[in-house]
Amino acid sequence: MLNFNFSRTFIRTFAVLALFISSIAHAQLRVEIAGVGANQIPIAIAAFGNESIAPHQVSEIIKADLNRSGYFKIIDTGVVLTENSQVNLADWKSKGADALVVGSVERLADGRFDVKYRLFDTVNNKQLSSLALAANPAFIRVSAHKVADDIFEKLTGIPGAFATRIAYVTKAGREYRLEIADSDGQGNQIALRSNEPIISPSWSPDGTKVAYVSFENKKPVIYVQDLVTRVRSVAANYKGSNSAPAWSPDGKRLAIALSRDGLTQVYIVNTDGTGLRRLSNSNGIDTEPRFSADGQNIYFTSDRSGGPQIYRMSANGGEARRVTFSGSYNISPRVSPDGKYLAYISRREGKFQVYIQDLTNGQEQRLSDTVKDEAPSFSPNGKYVMYATESGRRGTLAVVSVDGRVKQTLSTQAGDINEPTWGPFMK
Repeated sequence: MLNFNFSRTFIRTFAVLALFISSIAHAQLRVEIAGVGANQIPIAIAAFGNESIAPHQVSEIIKADLNRSGYFKIIDTGVVLTENSQVNLADWKSKGADALVVGSVERLADGRFDVKYRLFDTVNNKQLSSLALAANPAFIRVSAHKVADDIFEKLTGIPGAFATRIAYVTKAGREYRLEIADSDGQGNQIALRSNEPIISPSWSPDGTKVAYVSFENKKPVIYVQDLVTRVRSVAANYKGSNSAPAWSPDGKRLAIALSRDGLTQVYIVNTDGTGLRRLSNSNGIDTEPRFSADGQNIYFTSDRSGGPQIYRMSANGGEARRVTFSGSYNISPRVSPDGKYLAYISRREGKFQVYIQDLTNGQEQRLSDTVKDEAPSFSPNGKYVMYATESGRRGTLAVVSVDGRVKQTLSTQAGDINEPTWGPFMK
């Protein structure tokens, strides 16, 4: 017999069991940060010239992004410096800054805002980067995130993920909403409203579509929705449960879990619903499939060994090999973009927490210190894991760095948030 907690998290294919508790006002997420990364880079970020004309203060968004990453120590300059200002880099170095950011905002004749910036290395007394980004007023935050991405990459060698998006599910009264937001939780938009539950959103590799499960037809059905046109199509609506969609790296197929032939098993289907093919054949429940980074394998959760564990098999099907061995309950596999790590939820001593395993040597590490965690999702640069958790009996989202040092909580004033998934780099 499967216990209640297992059925709540693992067998989402059969029922929706109290995904949300109370309603939520339509509000943006608030970020709270704890912990810092090792060897923080001290960086001075000046107020941008003329930025008050823009809908959002560009320099403040850049500061918030870099501060949230845990990689930087922000030094307040107290001054306005544009990309044309004469700066004494030695002076800024003496103030403890290893890098300096300056810039400006200009309104163009066509109504767009032009964001210009320059990044200086005060240690080596040179310019590291510069950008000029023109955007409509609605996308001024995206321009600021792109500047932060450029700074992050130039100073760490790691692609920044601030200009990416996240998706999650909220509930207001009897209404469920699939929402899309910036990586910092701001600028949220509603992609879908429904009076029935929405679960398991999954981003397409190009970031233009989301697959999800909706119960609007009084049963779980998998849809693919274009976020630009809002047009959607049915990817799987078979007898029984249709659940847990996950995109192939080429964006052409979905790995899904179906109970059409009895016990839930793993299948592959084209995104337009054609070409259905069964992959797993076990006497247990196989669900939560996820493609490996290279698309050659599929990780999934199965209770074939008696309790839920994570397995790997070829994307063409065949023999499955067990991946998790520590603990008796491991679910919700997510593979890092570089294919090196596996994030998952493990129940130990009654606590549901986020773990990460090095797939090269099998070593694992606990990342979260909360106790009711679900649905981990890697950032596209592989340096952070977002997951759903509970705080004060309300669902919230949290982010933790893969080394466990930096932790963030994203929450609203009231209500539950759940089912997070972090989108890809935008082309």
